[in-house]
Amino acid sequence: MMQSNHAPEYPNIAVLFEDNHVLVVEKPVNIPSQEDASGDPDMLTILRADLKTRYNKPGNVYLGLVHRLDRPVGGAMVFAKTSKAASRLSEAVRSRSFDKEYYAVVHGTPSKPAEELVHYLRKDARTNTVSIVDERADGAKKAVLEYSTVAARDKLSLVRIRLHTGRPHQIRVQMNAIGCPLVGDQKYGARLNAPGQQIALWSASIGFPHPITKERVMFRSVPPDAYPWNLWGDAFE
Repeated sequence: MMQSNHAPEYPNIAVLFEDNHVLVVEKPVNIPSQEDASGDPDMLTILRADLKTRYNKPGNVYLGLVHRLDRPVGGAMVFAKTSKAASRLSEAVRSRSFDKEYYAVVHGTPSKPAEELVHYLRKDARTNTVSIVDERADGAKKAVLEYSTVAARDKLSLVRIRLHTGRPHQIRVQMNAIGCPLVGDQKYGARLNAPGQQIALWSASIGFPHPITKERVMFRSVPPDAYPWNLWGDAFE
C-alpha cells in the first residue's frame, strides 16, 4: 500500500493515506462529518467531489462514512471507497477492533492519573445534548473510555483518551462528569469557557484491520500548533 501525498482540492484537508479501498484524511475543525441541517459543506460531500474530479469519474462516486467526528473536532478520519470496504470497516467498529485515540485539553487535573470511565448516556435529539442517566432509563446507552493524564500546566491538563464505545459527545460528557470539562466546550463547559472558543479535542490516531489485506494499519494526526495545544508541543513528537 502506498501513502498518498496528494491533497484534495479543498485546501484544508490533508490526505494521510489513500489506496483503492480506503481514504484516510485529517478533518479540519468546524466541518460536519456528513450533511446536516446547517447546509454547510461537509466532509463526505467534499471528498466525493474531490475523488470525482481527481480521477475524472463519471456518474456518482461511492464513499462510505465509517465513523463520525463531532463538527468542532479535527484529526484523523477514515472513509471507505468501496461498499465491501465499508461493510468490513463497519464490522471492525462493531467488534471493537477499530481503535480510536484522542487528545483533549481539560480544565483542572483528573483526581486519578488514569482511569476507565463507565457511564450510561442518553441523547436529546431536540436540543442535541447528551446527559448521564441511570442504566435502566429509556434510551440509555453504555459509554466506556479510558483516559491517562499526560501533563498539567496553567490549571489545564493534557489527557490521552481511548474510546471503547462511540456515543455522541461521549468524551465531552464523561470528562465533564469527573469535573474536567474540555477547554472550549460550549455545550458542557460553558461556565469555564469563553464564547466562541475552539474546543480542544483532536482525533490523534485510528487503527483497524485493512478491509482487504487484513493487515493492521494505524494513522496518526498531530494537533495544530495553536493554543492550548502548543502548551505541550513536545508531547506530540
